[in-house]
Amino acid sequence: MSMENHVVADRSADAKTIAAIGEQFKSHGGVELAMSAIQRGDNAEQFRAALMDKLASASKPTGDIGMSNQEVREFRIVRLLNALANPTDQRAQNAAGFELEASRAAAEKSGRESRGVTIPADVLKRDLAVGTATAGGNIVSTDLMAQDFITLLRNRMVLSGLGTTMLSGLVGNVAIPRHTSAASAFWVNEGVAPTESQQAFDQVTMSPKTVGAFTDISRKLLLQSSLDVEAMVRLDLATVLALEIERAAINGSGTAPEPRGILQTSGVTAVALGTNGGTLTWANIVDLETQVAALNADVNNLNYLTNAKVRGALKATFIDGPGSGQRVWADGNMVNGYNAAVTNAVPSNFTKGTGTNLSGILFGDFSALLIGMWNGLDLMVDPYTASTSGTVRVVALQDVDVALRHPESFAVIKDAKTA
Repeated sequence: MSMENHVVADRSADAKTIAAIGEQFKSHGGVELAMSAIQRGDNAEQFRAALMDKLASASKPTGDIGMSNQEVREFRIVRLLNALANPTDQRAQNAAGFELEASRAAAEKSGRESRGVTIPADVLKRDLAVGTATAGGNIVSTDLMAQDFITLLRNRMVLSGLGTTMLSGLVGNVAIPRHTSAASAFWVNEGVAPTESQQAFDQVTMSPKTVGAFTDISRKLLLQSSLDVEAMVRLDLATVLALEIERAAINGSGTAPEPRGILQTSGVTAVALGTNGGTLTWANIVDLETQVAALNADVNNLNYLTNAKVRGALKATFIDGPGSGQRVWADGNMVNGYNAAVTNAVPSNFTKGTGTNLSGILFGDFSALLIGMWNGLDLMVDPYTASTSGTVRVVALQDVDVALRHPESFAVIKDAKTA
């Protein structure tokens, strides 16, 4: 075959490859980008690079409705709740006119029907003046720096301190391109072309799943308009949702409508201790780290996560046997040089064989854990259930999902005996 024919064949193969990749990412403009690349005569490798650049620079969705800083500061969730609790009170409706209008705009922007009212994403990102007592300083730790509802929600979660990736203000379903395999290199003799190989891609998808909780607030409290009461109500709403979101991110079943957590995700490496569970040893800890490193995933925010029972057991476990003086769980919440966090959202009630009340322990790169939160917090007010005591029930609904960039980033134990 002549050199000219070789070039034509190569371009034809490249065009076929480019078209196929472009079709795979058509929702991101891949088809149009592929057509332009073929017209320019780009090869497949050049197209892949251009596609990745486009995906990386794509604008992120936002749930903001364009409120000014002053409007954001003036928005009062308490005023809004009072209006919802008293629909026939004209004064309450007038007082919350601005909040009601902003909530209607947020519901329209979200593209979904609100079951109550939708709190704008602008407000959820509102700063509390932590240094001012009446602006939230009295209930915010100075080193916590909780700045807004979403951040406050994250800061109530142990996962936030481990480097979890939070995606807030999402509007539609999310598909994040993932590079799953690289091209291959070949040794060849002189004059012989290497075998063609291709990179492979797939997508990490996330779609909104609704978590709900309720809290009871006295009607007198709703009549208050001070910033410290506003901050307290927001903190209360954040807390009840944060606890469940954290549990789902760690051990969600994945059975609709619940997200799938790390411990239940296929592809996460499991280290088994025994047929009926087993007692944690230093070798098991090293094995967790080895499993992650063997898959080239020992990067970024490597941490341990477990529950209080496992921490207690590891504090009583010596690395080289009794008398060595060095315990597995060291002072300062460290395990083998890595930060270790504790939350009882990590289960201690697993079963295996005849073993019961077995605990979990996780090790890995927690930046690979994605927690997505969709636009707007949905609030509903029930003034009737506890009307005899003058209490108003506030139901909060938030759309959330959980995903892992790479399941290989984690290794877990789910059968640890702690007693």
